[in-house]
Amino acid sequence: MNEKEYDKRLQIKTAGTLELLSQSPHYNRYEATPYEALNVLFSEYKLGPEDGFVDFGCGKARVSFYVHHHFGASVAGIEMNGQLYQDAIANLASYRRKARYAGGAIRFERCYAEEYEIDVSENRFYFFNPFSIQVFMKVVWNILWSAESEPRMVDIILYYPTAEYVQFMNNHTPFEPLKEIRVDRLYGKDENERFLIYRLGG
Repeated sequence: MNEKEYDKRLQIKTAGTLELLSQSPHYNRYEATPYEALNVLFSEYKLGPEDGFVDFGCGKARVSFYVHHHFGASVAGIEMNGQLYQDAIANLASYRRKARYAGGAIRFERCYAEEYEIDVSENRFYFFNPFSIQVFMKVVWNILWSAESEPRMVDIILYYPTAEYVQFMNNHTPFEPLKEIRVDRLYGKDENERFLIYRLGG
């Protein structure tokens, strides 16, 4: 099943890239996680309906809808770009017509990632290089503060992880590496085609 066919299955439109012109230099362009990579990740890493999943820099929200569709988890997509946020909202309306509100809640917020207030129900956090290391550090500190105020097991999932993200997670946080999942068909040509999962607690 190719990208467009998978989009059609979920009744959403998430293909393409978008350069974020006239935006903060700390925020990167929009590019959706390939469905092929998501299939590999979630064949080895499972969620449940009790989980709260946050997709930082969600863009048009492909990952958010994929997770909701397959696991019924509650999902929050965080996006600072107005056009992408509107695309996510349009996708939500289309998706809901098909999904009939199955599973947990699904919602989107337009705000800067570092300003998003982590809810105590949220425990899985996804990043596909949406912003600079400075912003990433602030977001991780917010996650840590939330986990300290309401102790729970928390996972951070990195796709196509940058060296800066990995160094920060390994050397400056209490998170422990849990698993590396390679997208085998792509990894041979590009060693960044992998997921790194970090866990706190549990």
